[in-house]
Amino acid sequence: MATPRNVLLVAATTGYQVEQFRQAASRMDVELTLASDCCHQLENPWGDHAVPVRFDDAKGALAAVRARGPFQGIIACGDRAAVLAAELADRLNLRFHSPRAAARCHDKFAFRQTMESAGLPVPWFRRERLTLDPPPVEKLAAEVACPCVLKPLMLSASRGVIRVNNAAEFVAAYGRIRRLLESQELRALRDPNAEWLMIEGYIAGREYALEGWIAMGVLQRFALFDKPDPLEGPYFEESLYIAPSRLDWDRRALIWDMVEAAARAVGLGPGPIHAEIRMAGEAASPVYVLEVAARPIGGLCARTLRFESRGERIGLEELLLRGALGENLAFWEREKSAAGVMMIPIPQSGILAEVEGVNEAAAVADIEAVEITAKPGEPLQALPEGASYLGFLFARARTPEQVEAALRAAHSRLRIHWRETLSVVG
Repeated sequence: MATPRNVLLVAATTGYQVEQFRQAASRMDVELTLASDCCHQLENPWGDHAVPVRFDDAKGALAAVRARGPFQGIIACGDRAAVLAAELADRLNLRFHSPRAAARCHDKFAFRQTMESAGLPVPWFRRERLTLDPPPVEKLAAEVACPCVLKPLMLSASRGVIRVNNAAEFVAAYGRIRRLLESQELRALRDPNAEWLMIEGYIAGREYALEGWIAMGVLQRFALFDKPDPLEGPYFEESLYIAPSRLDWDRRALIWDMVEAAARAVGLGPGPIHAEIRMAGEAASPVYVLEVAARPIGGLCARTLRFESRGERIGLEELLLRGALGENLAFWEREKSAAGVMMIPIPQSGILAEVEGVNEAAAVADIEAVEITAKPGEPLQALPEGASYLGFLFARARTPEQVEAALRAAHSRLRIHWRETLSVVG
């Protein structure tokens, strides 16, 4: 009897994708071992038999996961999880991104340095400590050209990212980001980049996202997403992802080539990548690769992607498991129909009371699903402090235009109510 194939999945306990990977592994008759940042003092607290690890302790994590091996593959969900997965893969002799490449992708400043050294387009950028007091901050604000963008090195998904247009806005944004990184939640992560801020020139243009797999320096393109909403600041809340892209062939090809060059410069592979790109509308505009993450698209957004080969259809999670096990992915192509997701924005910070209109939103033509992931009574934060969404809307149709129209129509049906909070008097 053949030994079951075992894949190690490194993911946060709060990750949306874990269940999707579990279902894909079950369909493939693959054993999935989860390593997550769950509590190590409680036995199986989430009921998923996960191996408790700390993302900042590769040595301890290695000792913890060895007992559940051997493994034939490894995959990661999330940026910090990808860094740990790279360390584990290196020690377990598994196919994955190198530790150095994963660490570069997790550090925005190191990534910019790599792009600059490779001769790829980058905005001007500099790194500064978040420990300056008001007078030095005002001096720094006077030195930089505006508009510019302030980015915490340790955060992702636009969290803490703020565009400023003048020195006064710079000083205010600096203080806001500093307070965010001094929160108990983020200090508990023990990330060495928590004291650093990157400042870079603002790039006018539209954003796109590319999903793929890179091995031996060659990028296999899974999907190119349009982000139809202009992301101009002061905060950069991502909402709509729609594939296939409506860009013309030449500009799509240019994005593919630049992402491949960026991933190659960092030294990624073999493994999944998720790239964020910014480009102005003119045909001769440079393509700026804002980031290449050493992991797949996050959250539930992967549900938009389905792949076909020889009459078989699978989701992104199964495709990634196949890649982790060393299978050739060249025969798989994204389905012909258009698909998209709206990550439902959190319009204000507060306590969620309820979301009405879910059934109305689900009844909109071409809407596949409405998933409200926030719970009544849950405190929610809007960007730039926030790190979550209200939920997700999914649509599938013949054209990208129909998908976008369906998502916007469904979103307009939702009515969000907030609970009144009482001020503390003392």
